[in-house]
Amino acid sequence: MKRLTKAMTTLLATLPLATYANIIVDTKNVDQEKYHADLYECQTYSQQAEQKQTDSLGHDLVSSTAKGAALGAAGGAISGGSGSKGAKVGAGIGIIGGALSHGAEKKYNEEQHELAERDIMRNCMVGRGYTVLN
Repeated sequence: MKRLTKAMTTLLATLPLATYANIIVDTKNVDQEKYHADLYECQTYSQQAEQKQTDSLGHDLVSSTAKGAALGAAGGAISGGSGSKGAKVGAGIGIIGGALSHGAEKKYNEEQHELAERDIMRNCMVGRGYTVLN
């Protein structure tokens, strides 16, 4: 009973590790205790991957609003219209553009971080002699 409890505890504790970086390891003829210890250590290494920080939403909005206002004012003045009206339109477009750009940059940085973690995890397990299938 004690062995079963220990085995279940180990399994439940390491279950998330197997899907952590979405790697599939061929565990045929592999010592399970050593495998789980290696898996845990490799996960620890992969968590050290740095994620590129995205500028704050406020910073992106201010920057894109200012650029949009400047372009709108210039466009309005060149076309013979009111520069202030063009600046208002440009600022509105800049706000929308800044928000969209911020979201896309944040998503891209998250995806790159996940790929880096996966690569570290995969390389670590391969380096320890395991056959990683994906």
